[in-house]
Amino acid sequence: MKSNDHRQLSNSNVKKTILVVDDDFDIANTIRLWLQRYGFRAYEFRDPVQALEYFHERMEGIRLVPSDIRMPQMNGYELLIRIMTLKPKIKIILMSAFKIREGELSRVLPSIKIDRLISKPISLKSLVEIVKNTI
Repeated sequence: MKSNDHRQLSNSNVKKTILVVDDDFDIANTIRLWLQRYGFRAYEFRDPVQALEYFHERMEGIRLVPSDIRMPQMNGYELLIRIMTLKPKIKIILMSAFKIREGELSRVLPSIKIDRLISKPISLKSLVEIVKNTI
């Protein structure tokens, strides 16, 4: 990628704020760093309760929430239900290293629209492309 291409990509993404939620430090940190590298404003949280508090305070600026499904204290489903109650048009990406059983999403989140479901591991390049196409 030419440096001008990177600058153009960065300028187009700079106002797109993303809230990354994953209880695994390495995953959350790496995703945040890659999104920032591509010009997004990204924040990471390993604690879904803290992520929800942050979202509540700054929800107007946040465009996308990629979240792990299975986390302690509050799972990704519960987090996303609470987030979408506050901001129904928010874009949502669910991530999981575990197989999602057929019908699990529609049973657990019958009225919630998930924009993408990602199986981990995923290449960071693919994740950035998914994020760009989702926002």
